Amino acid sequence: MFLFEKIQIMSTVSKQGKGELFIAKEEKYGAHNYHPLPVVLERAEGVVVWDVDGKSYFDFLSAYSAVNQGHCHPRIINALKEQAEKLTLTSRAFYNNKLGDFEEMLCQLFGFDKALVMNSGVEAVETAMKLCRKWGYQVKGIPANQAKIVFAKDNFHGRTISVISASNDVTATNEFGPFVDGIVLVPYNNTDALEQLFKEDKNIAGFIVEPIQGEAGIVVPDEDYLKRVRQLCTAYNVLFIADEIQTGIARTGSMLASYDVADQQSESKPDVLILGKALSGGVLPVSAVLANDAIMLCIKPGEHGSTYGGNPLACAVAMEALNVVQEENLTERARQMGALFLNGLRDIATRCGLITEVRGKGLLTAIVINADEESDLAWNICLEFKENGLLAKPTHGNKIRLAPPLVITEEQIKTCLEIIERSLTNLK
Repeated sequence: MFLFEKIQIMSTVSKQGKGELFIAKEEKYGAHNYHPLPVVLERAEGVVVWDVDGKSYFDFLSAYSAVNQGHCHPRIINALKEQAEKLTLTSRAFYNNKLGDFEEMLCQLFGFDKALVMNSGVEAVETAMKLCRKWGYQVKGIPANQAKIVFAKDNFHGRTISVISASNDVTATNEFGPFVDGIVLVPYNNTDALEQLFKEDKNIAGFIVEPIQGEAGIVVPDEDYLKRVRQLCTAYNVLFIADEIQTGIARTGSMLASYDVADQQSESKPDVLILGKALSGGVLPVSAVLANDAIMLCIKPGEHGSTYGGNPLACAVAMEALNVVQEENLTERARQMGALFLNGLRDIATRCGLITEVRGKGLLTAIVINADEESDLAWNICLEFKENGLLAKPTHGNKIRLAPPLVITEEQIKTCLEIIERSLTNLK
């Protein structure tokens, strides 16, 4: 590089900050499939992240609830390092000495016979869909190629073709068709409509639902919704499949949002459980589908798999990530800090007309902004949050999801509430 070019670049950096160069490079060479907040992060620890210019922020997105244990948790990172020096990948052509231990841990913790380990959350959803169809044909006796799976409206389960086939979000579906057949939508939190579907169609194999809708803006259903779903699925011989990719692993103040893992007689336990995100503490892509033998063993060797699914590196990391959640009692912390945060947000809402609703459970929370979904007000609020040292992002236009790592302290909660109120006041 010529000297004058170096001087020119250094001049640009000094005026705009180093982040502008990284953003420009992504814009030039990367696909434009995301609209990130204009901040370039370089390192993180616990609840705090730092950008390339050294400014610190409180992370209130947690990589969409993947970093429940806090950024770069030393125990999880150490597990990564130790396993990386021994064995990283075998594929499933051979056994390895970590997968069985991880499967055992999952099954014992969540109360199922079998676990099928994959990588991304959407891979796990696809796995659950395939498993559901197999069960529908082999066990329920649905005629060939007639099986249907019901999804709740306004859902988010990922972005593969088959998964967006279940979406009613125009942004997710526009110009991506044709879509996968055999998918039916029903209103969320409406068991009457669900039962009507079950009554009318004997070819329904399963119902996939989020215990709390995350991408829709943290929509919490009626308290007895999942219990009623469980009853209906049992009555009509339909698999109840809970997508806990975002809500699971202590985020909502319990290990899972759908049922109490300590209660094997739970009245809301699903037939199939989908996990991801915080399963690895935000260190590696790890997901899992859990079910009992009568369901899981419908899939035979060669019918489903993944080269990286169940790799020893991911298994070692995920086991330590789960150990951290249990040994550091992050479920209780999420419950306590979540109550403090929700009460604080509701207090702010009484003084700020920009907030029309506060909702959530545990540390999975959101505020609804007094604007329509086409407005850029929520985005501008998030920019103001950023300027004041807190990172969050809007969803569906006028909702702002607020979900910090579960290791957040009471003092940090109070500081962040002050940032939120100050930012909202500045935009009045």
